[in-house]
Amino acid sequence: MSHIKTDNQQERFLERLTQDAQLVQDQLQHLLCDAPHGAEQTRPKNLLFAMRHGVLNGGKRIRPFLMMEAARMLGSDHEGILRAACALECVHCYSLIHDDLPAMDDDDLRRGKPTIHIAFDEATAILAGDALLTMAFDILADEATHPDAKIRANLVLGLAQNAGLGGMAGGQSLDIEAEGRSRTEAEIRQMQAMKTGALLRYACEAGAILAGSDQKTQTTMRNFGQLIGLAFQLADDLLDITASSEQLGKTAGKDLDTDKATLVSLYGIEKTKKMLDDLIEQSHTMLSPFGDKANILIAASEFIAKRQN
Repeated sequence: MSHIKTDNQQERFLERLTQDAQLVQDQLQHLLCDAPHGAEQTRPKNLLFAMRHGVLNGGKRIRPFLMMEAARMLGSDHEGILRAACALECVHCYSLIHDDLPAMDDDDLRRGKPTIHIAFDEATAILAGDALLTMAFDILADEATHPDAKIRANLVLGLAQNAGLGGMAGGQSLDIEAEGRSRTEAEIRQMQAMKTGALLRYACEAGAILAGSDQKTQTTMRNFGQLIGLAFQLADDLLDITASSEQLGKTAGKDLDTDKATLVSLYGIEKTKKMLDDLIEQSHTMLSPFGDKANILIAASEFIAKRQN
């Protein structure tokens, strides 16, 4: 049964997304201040400026939003959730910095601004990504994120697994291997579930962990994140074909130029759009047990699938 989303729900979602993005921006500015933290000796200014360039450059902050909203839906809204959401955004931004390097996607633009290896240099871009990845675990392991050491350990473990060999980094490797070669739908789905879906899946599951939810609820949120991840990638692949570089804030048409394996290249635009519609419907059904509390996340799933940049 289709979930009918009202204009009011869409407005509430967009308002919440904007509010959360600002909260994340402010917290990231605080985390990336000049003062050393804990056992740090000092914070080299050039590297710190590069990290700020790669993080404080706008963006919708979808992954932090999903974590924060999942926790809110499940009845939790403490300060540590914002910290955990920023840790996730540090990992996401590190991946973008490294994705843009000449050895990877070789992009000059990110969110409409010069990429770090253009604004600074390649070595600084590599180090900025490395430092952001490491900072994420610093944030999650700190008692300020959650007083329960078991919950902090679960957050760290989950992020490590979803960002590493069997998650995002592994998916990026599969993506590179797939360039110029034919791939089955199952192979493309596996690659995309790791490259793009892993962090989105973690965002939703971590929200449930931070809210102290039971294992069944954590699994439901992880599965919802899996659907969101595939929808996000399908929308991204469509935009690479249909949107301009100005709309995207990065170079359009890169997938075609590098002959990347995507479901759009396999099935075409119209069938891919139908797949997106089906994913939205599945995500609505999955969250239906949470009633009206799920309205904002349901609106988020539609936004992700129908976004224009």
